[in-house]
Amino acid sequence: MGVDVLDTAGALSVPAGSTAEAAAPAAAGAALVFAAWPVWFARLVLALLAAFLVASALVPVAKPGSRSPWSGPVEGPIPAAGKPGAAAKPYDEDIALYEAAIARIARGEAYYDFIVPEQRARDYPVNPAIAVRLPTLAYLDAWLGTAGQIAAAIALMLAIIAAWWRKLREAGVSPRLARMATALVFVGASLGLNRHYFPLHELWAGGLIALAFGLHRIGARGQGGRWHGAFAAAALALAIREHTLPFVLLLTVTALWQRNWREAAAWSALVAVFLAALAWHVSLVSSQVLPSDPHSAPWLVLRGLSGWLGNVVQSSNLRWLPHWLSGPAVILMTFGWLGWNRREGLFAFLLAAGYGVLFMAAGRWDNFYWGAMLAPVIFAGIAFAPRALSGLVVAARIPNSPVKP
Repeated sequence: MGVDVLDTAGALSVPAGSTAEAAAPAAAGAALVFAAWPVWFARLVLALLAAFLVASALVPVAKPGSRSPWSGPVEGPIPAAGKPGAAAKPYDEDIALYEAAIARIARGEAYYDFIVPEQRARDYPVNPAIAVRLPTLAYLDAWLGTAGQIAAAIALMLAIIAAWWRKLREAGVSPRLARMATALVFVGASLGLNRHYFPLHELWAGGLIALAFGLHRIGARGQGGRWHGAFAAAALALAIREHTLPFVLLLTVTALWQRNWREAAAWSALVAVFLAALAWHVSLVSSQVLPSDPHSAPWLVLRGLSGWLGNVVQSSNLRWLPHWLSGPAVILMTFGWLGWNRREGLFAFLLAAGYGVLFMAAGRWDNFYWGAMLAPVIFAGIAFAPRALSGLVVAARIPNSPVKP
C-alpha cells in the first residue's frame, strides 16, 4: 500500500518498495509528507502553489492611500472606517479608546459601568454587542502599569523564543535549521515590544498563541502529549481576544484525532467555558445598547487574497518589504510548514492556512491588525520551505528538475 504513516517520533515512515522509498535517498532533507501522493495530485498542488505565488506578488497588501500604524503615530486624521463622508478620526483612535478604558479601571471604575457610553461617545459602534472588547486585557494592563507591561512583553517574547528552541530541538531538527527557525520566531514576536501598542488585544493574544504552540506537544495516538503549559497560555489568549478560538478548536480536533481523550476533554471544556463567558459579556453590553445606536459596518467583506496577505503583512515586520516580496513570503511561510516532518508541521500549516481563509472572508481594511494573531508564529515556516518545495517536486516527478526521483 502507498499509505504513509507517522511513527511515534512524528517522522514519516516510507512503505517498503514504494515509489517514496526510491525517492527518499535523492530527496534527503526534503519533506516526505508528499511521498504517498499520486503524481497528478502533486503536480496540481505545485501548479496551485505557483499560481498563489504569482497572485500574491500582484494583489495589494495595504489599502490605497493608507499606511500601517505599526510604523508609529501619524500626523493628521484619516476618514472614519466604513462611513463614507464621516468625520475624520486620529489614526490611533483605537489605541486611545483602549487607553481610556485602562485609565478608568486604574481609577477604580468598573469596566461595564463605563465602556458602552465611552465607546459611543467616541463614535465607535456598540451594536452588535460583540463590537465591545472583552475586559481582560484592560484589567491586566491597569494592574501591571507601564513598567509591568514592559516587563511582561519582554518576558513573553523570551518565553516564546525559549519554547520554540526547545520544541525544535526535541523534534530532531538540525541545530542550524533550529537556529534559523528560532531567529525567525524572534522576528515575528519582536513586534510585541512596541510599547505604543500594548493596549492592542491582538498583540498579546498572538504572542500567547505562539507561546502555547511552542509549549504544546502532539502525543502519539492514544498516548497523550504535553499540553498543560499550552493550555494556560491559550486560555489567557482566549480571555483576551475571541479570535483565539480557531486555534483552540484546532487543538481540540487534533487531540480528538490522536485519541488523546483527556486533552480533548480539557480543550472542549475551555471552549464551553469561554462561550459561556462570551455570552455573559454580550448580555451585559446588550442591556445598554439603545435603539438609536447604529449597527457596526459589516465584517464579512470577502477581500480575498488581499485580506489574508494584507492582515499578516501590515501587522508584522513584513510591512518593510515591497508588496511583491512580502506577499509571496506569506505564502512560503504557510506552505513551508509542510517541510517539517512532524505532526506539528501539519498543525502549523493548518493553523496558518486556516487563519488565512478566515482573513480572506472576514475583516475590513481597517481590521488589518487581526493579522497579529498569526504573525508571531508564522515566520518560522519559511525556514522549512526549501524542504517542502523539494519534497513536492520529487512527488510531482518534474522532468529536468534539480531534485530527481
